[in-house]
Amino acid sequence: MSSKVNRRKLIKQVLTGSAAFASGMVLPTKILAAVKNNSSTDALKGNINHSACRWCYSKIPTLTLAQNFKKMGLVGMDLVGPSEWKILKDNQLISTMCNGAEISLTEGFNTLQYHDKLVKSYLDHINYVADAGYTNLICFSGSRRGMDDETGLNNCVTGLKKIMALAEKRGVMIQMELLNSRVDHKDYMCDRSTWGIELCKRLGSPNFKLLFDIYHMQIDEGDIIHSIQTNHSYYGHYHTGGVPGRNEIDERQELYYPAIMRAIVATGFKGYVAQEFIPADQDPMASLASAVKICDV
Repeated sequence: MSSKVNRRKLIKQVLTGSAAFASGMVLPTKILAAVKNNSSTDALKGNINHSACRWCYSKIPTLTLAQNFKKMGLVGMDLVGPSEWKILKDNQLISTMCNGAEISLTEGFNTLQYHDKLVKSYLDHINYVADAGYTNLICFSGSRRGMDDETGLNNCVTGLKKIMALAEKRGVMIQMELLNSRVDHKDYMCDRSTWGIELCKRLGSPNFKLLFDIYHMQIDEGDIIHSIQTNHSYYGHYHTGGVPGRNEIDERQELYYPAIMRAIVATGFKGYVAQEFIPADQDPMASLASAVKICDV
């Protein structure tokens, strides 16, 4: 009886970010399994607005996924376009980061030849997002293709300025994602926070920020917590992922997410943190529930 009580107590401590997480010790496999299989419906703390990215669960129908997200206490789903917003609304979820306006990750605002198509698409989608009552719309820099940083910055400013007036008027935040160019997205231009922050400064719009992807920035520059503490005013959204591999964010990877989440909370951030890891374990929903608990500081 005593061992059962102690086990329950330990699981609760793990789920609430104390005990093993607080001490930095490695969690035994059996404890991790207990966390993932825990059926507790304890309310989340409310300091983090939790979300998760649709594409990481491509084998699960959106309706089923939305129902699972709601049960876990998530407020929404990331990277969902207009065609599936009704499903989210029917399940009392929001589209925490809208997409659908972009051409691709490689064909972005840093290249003048794409501006006409991008500007038209973004003007349309800004209205779609605002009319739906949402606030965030993703964008991308595009690949370098031999382009220098300065040319890329100037081109992005030229294109983005054509959509920012409407974004400000409709209350939509345009967010450019920081992606690593070392492992996953070779040649991507907005691969350093310094480049993205300079773009924010040159645009000078309160409705343009960076989507700070923790996984990507750990690979390309590291120093995650210091970057959040120093430059959080330029970051409008966060993504997670285990490094290396982009799988579960537990003790099998190198980042310590409870500390990272505490740093985000300490900045006064009121936006969304979306899980964007690719589940490697057999039960993707158990992995997601575990990740949400890890990040719920």
